[in-house]
Amino acid sequence: MKFTMLPNVWSDSVADIEAQGHLHVGLDESPDMLVFNGGPDDLPDPLPESVQAVQAAFAGIEALDQSGILASSGVRWANAAGVYDDTVAESAVGLLLAVLHRHKEVTSWEVRPEVEAKTEFLFEDKTVAIIGAGGIGRRLIALLNAFGTKTIAVTRTGREVPGADESVAFSEVNSVWPTADYFVILAPLTTETRGMINAEVLAKMKRNAVIINVARGPLVVTEDLIAALRDGTIAGAGLDVTDPEPLHDDSPLWTMPNVVITPHTANTARFLHQRVGELTVRSWEALAAGERMPTEVDVTRGY
Repeated sequence: MKFTMLPNVWSDSVADIEAQGHLHVGLDESPDMLVFNGGPDDLPDPLPESVQAVQAAFAGIEALDQSGILASSGVRWANAAGVYDDTVAESAVGLLLAVLHRHKEVTSWEVRPEVEAKTEFLFEDKTVAIIGAGGIGRRLIALLNAFGTKTIAVTRTGREVPGADESVAFSEVNSVWPTADYFVILAPLTTETRGMINAEVLAKMKRNAVIINVARGPLVVTEDLIAALRDGTIAGAGLDVTDPEPLHDDSPLWTMPNVVITPHTANTARFLHQRVGELTVRSWEALAAGERMPTEVDVTRGY
């Protein structure tokens, strides 16, 4: 395989692919695959006729979908789903524990009685709903099982998810909002899912509910979340992603004691660079064998 990486050349990723017998070439040297780590304005138009597929370096490619590039490029696409499974699942657990254990409220030893009174624990017969239980969700379920939680996996089709106690289709998700104690949002950002966590949904949740968003900020209506946290409609939130992003310095979410925020670090560039090379090679091997790539995107759905 001859491949090109654009617009940014990650030397460690290139070295990894080349170590497996493939050749990094320029765009004008008839590459077979394009490894793409940019935005809509960075994609060459048109692509060289030699390009058979594009390996996107990110799991979420909604910006490319919304720009129309996926459908108009004329080639097959794969995203970086799976590259993030371990790090995002662990980050989701970390955020949830930080909220439940009231880490943000600890400012001195004197607050101990109040913090102790509010602290919750996962092992106390809790139910965690995973909204969008793909690869990250399956890894998260394995981690949560160590705490003895009940897990509800929500997917587009409602297929049985290994390790989950219950599997539910998105069409039936209204039955989940009043049932679970905690929610981890992992759904892709599409026209259908944008703003899915809104005032109406928040009002259906238990008052002890905690929302963890490690997917995309616009899945949650920010003003509705702020209102629900202020009013006590829900108990807390852990956010690795926000809308807008970066979150404005004057957003009340920064100072709310029941909100923990990380700056979109559930996955880091270091891990992405280490793993995208291997994924690219697997995509090419499947393509060359006439098979579907492991993380091939359905361009009609955008994920």
